[in-house]
Amino acid sequence: MFHNQQAFIALGSNMSPERNLPQAVAMLQARFPIVRVSSVWESAPVGYHEQPHFCNAAVLIDVAGCSPRRLKQECRRIEQALGRVRDPRNKNGPRTIDLDIALLGQTIIEEDDLHIPDPEIPDRPFLSVPLAELAPNFMHPQLHCSLKSIAERSQHSDLTLRSDINLAAACQLPVRVPLN
Repeated sequence: MFHNQQAFIALGSNMSPERNLPQAVAMLQARFPIVRVSSVWESAPVGYHEQPHFCNAAVLIDVAGCSPRRLKQECRRIEQALGRVRDPRNKNGPRTIDLDIALLGQTIIEEDDLHIPDPEIPDRPFLSVPLAELAPNFMHPQLHCSLKSIAERSQHSDLTLRSDINLAAACQLPVRVPLN
């Protein structure tokens, strides 16, 4: 059961993802209770192709009492702690870790530097598939359809399950069964 005080955080890395994704999950858990974690999925980079493939996942966290701005600040602190460098000339470049607020209950925010829900969810299987693992029946607040239906409509044949990266172990949660 999903609660309005929970946020879906999308994670991505193509620089030592075997180390950086579990560390990011552990750092999130130190700040917020983690409810669920997805599997890790590998895919080709988008935009800038001259870089390693990305590994992506999602976590569902309890954010009761935390504003969207503060949540974004906490995500940026974790990115900085893990060595994230933002290149303003190449927003699709390689990164140690990327943490984005994909969904925050039924909240809709459209500001210059904060967009919730993430507008790329329906177009990016590396976002929709991990999110659907967390809460398949959750209704997207703008698209008015379930995460499962969004993931099923996406072309995700280029996603590869990375069962060697276990984020559930990073926070001692039961392993989720990936969507097929």
